Amino acid sequence: MDSVTILGSKGGPAIRPGSAMPTSILVRMDGKTVLVDAGLGAAAGVCRAGVALTEIDAVLITHLHSDHYLELGPLLHTAWTAGLKREVPIYAPSGLPTYWQGFRASMAYDIDTRTEDEGCPDFDSLFPIHLLDDHLDLTLGRLHITALPNHHPPVTESYALRFDAPSGSAVLSGDTAPIPAMVDFAKGADLLVHEAMLTDHITALVNRMGYANDRLLKHILRSHTAAHDAAHLAERAGVSQLALNHLIPSGDPDVTEDTWRAEAAPHFSGTLHIAHDGMTIPLKATQ
Repeated sequence: MDSVTILGSKGGPAIRPGSAMPTSILVRMDGKTVLVDAGLGAAAGVCRAGVALTEIDAVLITHLHSDHYLELGPLLHTAWTAGLKREVPIYAPSGLPTYWQGFRASMAYDIDTRTEDEGCPDFDSLFPIHLLDDHLDLTLGRLHITALPNHHPPVTESYALRFDAPSGSAVLSGDTAPIPAMVDFAKGADLLVHEAMLTDHITALVNRMGYANDRLLKHILRSHTAAHDAAHLAERAGVSQLALNHLIPSGDPDVTEDTWRAEAAPHFSGTLHIAHDGMTIPLKATQ
């Protein structure tokens, strides 16, 4: 069954007791398994979804905020210790090699020891890094993946992704303010997973975090999408299903699923999902 699994549904990097986890999404289409983003908790999330880390065919990182790639190195290292013997390509913005070199250096003793003592395959040859930009034209079997630059200031390399296969299509918005180009990019998709915020609750969220200035508030409001705007985009694109994800706020006791639905449902006529960790959404609702 082709599906998208939300491994981590909260917006932002911080976690607290009982909170949802940061961003990672598992796309399973036409026999391929692709991990999009690798926020904290991604490795455990993949396993809870019933997928072995060694089954991942590729990893795509939409942008270099920590909640989207903090666990990339640990996840792939763990796949290596679990018996990975084939390449898992990484597609990411231009700054990713710096992270990868630092991670590799930090784990040099462990990697070298396990290679020599346990006979693990050469670590460095397993994870080739490729640039993810708006020219992405990636084919894995019959699965085709393309990218769209989104708007997530101050980050300049940030992308939405579209997955197309004979069995259907899915679009992941990445982190973005609402952009008109998303309508054509997501046109006719079976599923759009779009980030969302509740603007009426953002000020209270930032105040609870105790920041001394309004920089975080300004960042959130200028670089993310209100839930009703995401619903409008999905309706104009004619998608069958919309999943609100990367939720801001997340874990607020005053915000329930009904709160999200009240904000988005009046503007979208298809099937609406409010993401939670571990939610698997079949690409075709009737499958």
